Amino acid sequence: MPKILFILILTTFLSACTPLQFALVNAPALTYDGEISENVPYGELTRQKLDIYVPNIDEETFPVVVFFHGGRWTDGSKEQYKFVGMTLSNMGYVVVMPNTRLYPDVKFPTFAEDAAKSVAWVHKNIASYKGNQNLFISGHSSGAHLGALIIADNAYLAAYELKPNIVNAFAGISGPYDFVPKAADIKDMFGPAENFPNMVVTNFIDGDEPPMLLIYTAEDTTVHPRNLALLKAGIEKANGKVETIIYETGGHAAPVAAFSWANPSDLPVPRDIDSFFKTYLK
Repeated sequence: MPKILFILILTTFLSACTPLQFALVNAPALTYDGEISENVPYGELTRQKLDIYVPNIDEETFPVVVFFHGGRWTDGSKEQYKFVGMTLSNMGYVVVMPNTRLYPDVKFPTFAEDAAKSVAWVHKNIASYKGNQNLFISGHSSGAHLGALIIADNAYLAAYELKPNIVNAFAGISGPYDFVPKAADIKDMFGPAENFPNMVVTNFIDGDEPPMLLIYTAEDTTVHPRNLALLKAGIEKANGKVETIIYETGGHAAPVAAFSWANPSDLPVPRDIDSFFKTYLK
């Protein structure tokens, strides 16, 4: 199928993360020449597994990116986001893609606890996969929420005797950081209502978090950019470090689709995240 047709189909489905979209963006997986270690356990349960992408670059060690997939806390998998892992790996990062448990099998905070558990595993074990001390976290949509929450609420990493300062920086793509649940299933997964404040990232900001880059598009109708505005304001009020980018075009999936070979919206997301992370290399 000609590339232009792929781009047209991908653009059609860009407003939502559909199975067809993921199949298209992952099409070049067979041409990736790095090394992938699949389904490495970070815990004992079925979903507590991760994939590791190691660059085929002549370096002894590489900075590490832990990337959490999207899917509304109910869906999604590391397999769907292979294209992100391959792209970041080709840019010189060891990339770790964890799965976490999902609703309705579990409720909050279990999936956030899984996210923290995977980061603790990476911190302890990634040297065996050519990863160095430079650890970054990123994620798309609900995955961005998980990544931000476990570095804002100290309790998650403290369960493993770790602090958020093990993370150099965070880059969140289209993340729902600060909202009140409205949909019935979202209310149930984060409920009861008195528990809602515990899932709001802004509520835990104290200024000591790793620097954050918050990325959105102006046309995102799935996760409103006010999430960016509220978290940004909270970080600035606490004298923390935050940068924001709002691209003028593209829907909710456009910024993450920018990691694909097609990149139908022509957004420079991988380059912008790479530039941000390199600012905080040790």
